[in-house]
Amino acid sequence: MITKIIEIVKDAGEIILSAHNQESAVTAKEGKKNFVTKYDVAVQEFLFAELGKAFPEAEFVGEESENDFESKALRFIIDPIDGTTNFMQDYRCSCISVALCEGNSIKTAVVYNPYNKELFSAEAGKGAYLNGEKIQVSDRPLSDGLALFGTSPYHPENTDETFALLRRVFDFSRDIRRSGSAAYDICMVACGRCEVFFEKELQPWDVAAGTLILKEAGGIATNYDGKEIDFSKPEDVVFANPAAYKEFMTLL
Repeated sequence: MITKIIEIVKDAGEIILSAHNQESAVTAKEGKKNFVTKYDVAVQEFLFAELGKAFPEAEFVGEESENDFESKALRFIIDPIDGTTNFMQDYRCSCISVALCEGNSIKTAVVYNPYNKELFSAEAGKGAYLNGEKIQVSDRPLSDGLALFGTSPYHPENTDETFALLRRVFDFSRDIRRSGSAAYDICMVACGRCEVFFEKELQPWDVAAGTLILKEAGGIATNYDGKEIDFSKPEDVVFANPAAYKEFMTLL
């Protein structure tokens, strides 16, 4: 199952790499600084078509489509280009994120950054991998580690709260980073390069695949209330190794 998904995701990555004039044909969506390009649509259509052939029983939830978040059926949750603003400006840090789930249970996950050829994958109960090599979270506490964050740019009402928390995290940690791709940042925690990632109001397609990869790598993924992430709605989320998670939650 996962081998076929990886093959299709890698093929979809070629659409991203072939892009040119990315800022052309850009459409603004609901919410400030929220954009979609023709390539977002093209990648999603390709994934829906090819995954649909391989898994005809599955339904689809995608960022660039109308979605039924309440379905309990086997379904793919897909972000065709996580980091669209990066993509528009050729910042070269954008990912394809694909999760196969039943209800709120993620079974298989793939996150692929075609620019550096890093492909993260996981199957429930089978561990997490980067380009076929097993990965795990670090054991560094947040006080000795790096914190990743998102700014909720589509929701400016969250800005003050986000940056107030960021200041506390910055003062407590070794340093902070922001890539502009939530899926990639979660995987950075999963492979031990960073210790925590947090952001307010992320959508299911931003975090579904990363959640399984992080958990299979030994990390913790919850909302800000410390509860399991609900993939039927936006959530304020934190992804961390166990030591960093305990410290981060005291800073909220």
